[in-house]
Amino acid sequence: MGDGTRVWAFSNIQPRAVVGKNCNICDGCFVENGAVVGDNVTIKNGVSVYDGITLEDGVFVGPHVAFVNDRYPKSRQPWTLERTVVKKGASLGANSTILCGITVGEGALVGAGSVVVKDVLPFTLVVGNPARAVGKVGADGKPLKDKKHA
Repeated sequence: MGDGTRVWAFSNIQPRAVVGKNCNICDGCFVENGAVVGDNVTIKNGVSVYDGITLEDGVFVGPHVAFVNDRYPKSRQPWTLERTVVKKGASLGANSTILCGITVGEGALVGAGSVVVKDVLPFTLVVGNPARAVGKVGADGKPLKDKKHA
């Protein structure tokens, strides 16, 4: 656990999870052994970060985001861990679902409630189910205006 990281009530961080400095892990979160959380990451209420999930520096994870680390889950059966990476400065909107085995690119923005089933390019805004690219975002995370429609 890095210096300056705050962990709120009813959160569980397993002993072999890696959590960087200056993070904010809000109420009711779970960070599993094998998860990696970079520096300056915000994880809002009710998020579980499972083994195989990497959140790079400066990532924002909105409330109740759902990560998946097994594409074909069955109870008490052998399973295959698929790694997911959320790159530096990306933001995941509330209640979005992030399928395993993908990369969310640097600075990307996933809209609230979106279901991400494939890689998201850097600085791209995706929305919907399944999530699809609808625009670009700047380094500040705000959508860029399309100059031909301005």
